[in-house]
Amino acid sequence: MPRPLPTPVPWIAKTGCRPRAYLLGSGERPNLRDEAERLRPAIDRHVEVVLEDFQYEKKLGEISADLAVVLGGDGSILRAALQMQEHQIPILGVNLGKLGFLASVSPADLARVLPEVVSGDCRIDEHLMFRCTVFSDGAAVVETLGLNEVAILTGEPFSLLNADLYVDAELATTYACDGLIISTPVGSTAHSLSAGGPILRKTLDAFVICPVAPHTLTVRPVVDAADRVFEVVVPQPNEGTMVVVDGRPLWRLKPNDQVRVVKADPKFKLIEARGQSYYHTLRDKLGWAGQLLYGTRQN
Repeated sequence: MPRPLPTPVPWIAKTGCRPRAYLLGSGERPNLRDEAERLRPAIDRHVEVVLEDFQYEKKLGEISADLAVVLGGDGSILRAALQMQEHQIPILGVNLGKLGFLASVSPADLARVLPEVVSGDCRIDEHLMFRCTVFSDGAAVVETLGLNEVAILTGEPFSLLNADLYVDAELATTYACDGLIISTPVGSTAHSLSAGGPILRKTLDAFVICPVAPHTLTVRPVVDAADRVFEVVVPQPNEGTMVVVDGRPLWRLKPNDQVRVVKADPKFKLIEARGQSYYHTLRDKLGWAGQLLYGTRQN
């Protein structure tokens, strides 16, 4: 099967002006503002910063831009994607964190990478996002866009949950577990991976359903097409059972609340600079050395 073509770089069609950019990041990071000040001359040489926001409080759709430069880690990029809502633009992530699956450009490389991106020597890959809606007593009570995963976690008093999973309104199974994660391919290297889920290529159009510490050994993670409607019902949640989206609490579940997860219309757009690739990232970030150490056998 041929690989889908990347999204064309939109700012190449513009002539005589620099691309317009947001500069985003989490001001909660102790070193972010110092790094932003240090990197700002290199950024200003190649793009026109039309909005700077280190508190995630501005409505990004009100000012048009071609791309966003996000300083921080993957959590900062998740928050930036949520802040953009329906107005997703390509993101270049500069890693000030640890792993950085999404924020893959180091501060030392930004001065080299940014002019390549501006000249079009890069690719823009689109990734699945989801919409999570919670229904209580038949009415929608909260809804949000997400990029990584929806997690239903047991909470206090931390007893086992029974979670009913419905796919396209058909009961698939009932999990006895400490929680249930529905993740995108982008989220497959996050909480889902820690719970034993598979790694999916980020551009796949699919969801992973992964139970956390299931009571039955035969229960395994499942991968299904993203055009399905996934619903989770916990008939008897614990007092602290919580719906968590991309690491942020969304709703404390009551008995028989419905958690619905569907594919969202907006696509998350990530700029991949030259030299970056899917397996390169996995090798680098997960420590896949792939080498055996051979010694001399002594008889």
